[in-house]
Amino acid sequence: MLSSLFSLIIGSVLGLTQFRIKRLFAYSTISHIGFILLALTINSAESIQSYIFYILQYSLSNLNAFIILVTIGYTLYLYVYKEKETKRELVDQNNSPVQLVSQIKGYFHVNPFIAISLSITLFSFVGIPPVIGFFAKQMVLSAALDSGYVFMALIAILTSVIGAGYYLNLVKEIFFNKPDYEKNPSFYDNDVKKGFFETSLLNDSHLVGYISANGKEINSSSSVKQEKRKIFFKPENITINSSLSGAISIMTLLLILFIYIPAQWFNVVNILTLILFKS
Repeated sequence: MLSSLFSLIIGSVLGLTQFRIKRLFAYSTISHIGFILLALTINSAESIQSYIFYILQYSLSNLNAFIILVTIGYTLYLYVYKEKETKRELVDQNNSPVQLVSQIKGYFHVNPFIAISLSITLFSFVGIPPVIGFFAKQMVLSAALDSGYVFMALIAILTSVIGAGYYLNLVKEIFFNKPDYEKNPSFYDNDVKKGFFETSLLNDSHLVGYISANGKEINSSSSVKQEKRKIFFKPENITINSSLSGAISIMTLLLILFIYIPAQWFNVVNILTLILFKS
């Protein structure tokens, strides 16, 4: 019970001060652990069902969120910050491409579909109906109230409202702010009309594998002198990998369409609950 109480409070309050996305998700996880521990503390048939259901939906939501963040990093390879004196690349070679909350500012203007998918996932974390996260929190709170844990239910509701602050701040950054970056100016030189992008084959380019340079196929692993060459491609030709886009689409649809297929989820939960009680 104490672990649940401290997890709810610490995860929600400290998450408000984070500006790094991974740390924000870490404190978010601590807050969600508070709900899971609350369900375990009650230890009734209803609470065990809510415990299993919460783990299933949170695992799905969290996996979708991290896949989306990785995908956002890939889509920002063609962008640089808007600065007059210097042009700093968004990509950090030694770390993950997306690290700060400010890096997803105005991302809706870059890729609306990925932005909407991330927002739906964040709504699931908050517990906004009809997304699946709402039903998970409702089940835990219902089990707590039925067992007389009124104080813990109130703490869980208050911390959920506090935690919604940093989730909805991410949504605000994505949709209602203008981005701090723009497409690499190299795309707007005289050669862009011909579909060229001037870059260095060995150091400056993020392209790997086979590319078409000067009309000939060149293997990036071959011994080519470091020089400027014109690569035949356009920004619109660079798309998200089908496996990433497919995974994001399926998981996002599962989150938002749960209200239409609840029976299958609850059947799995009931079976797992029976297995735990029999053991």
